[in-house]
Amino acid sequence: MTEVSRLPKPVAASWEWQQQGACRSLPTEMFFHPENERGPRRKAREMAAKAVCNACPVIAECRAHALAVQEPYGIWGGLSEEERLEIISRSTRRGMYSVS
Repeated sequence: MTEVSRLPKPVAASWEWQQQGACRSLPTEMFFHPENERGPRRKAREMAAKAVCNACPVIAECRAHALAVQEPYGIWGGLSEEERLEIISRSTRRGMYSVS
């Protein structure tokens, strides 16, 4: 079960940035891998999702959210699951998050 204690409180202002997301009208399958997806197919899907993120007006907010709540799945703020884990791991060692 997902740990929800890190999630922001249910205040509209905390979530309004999501309304501006470039991914909003796209299929979720573009950002979340199907079971057992590996290799070139996964890499191609991730690159396509990251291209959407790179043109998104709320990439910084999305990335900050994903790191703060430690989103376990999908492409968020232009980062893959593995990239977020690496940032969180490094930041834990340093005691802070760096989203660059």
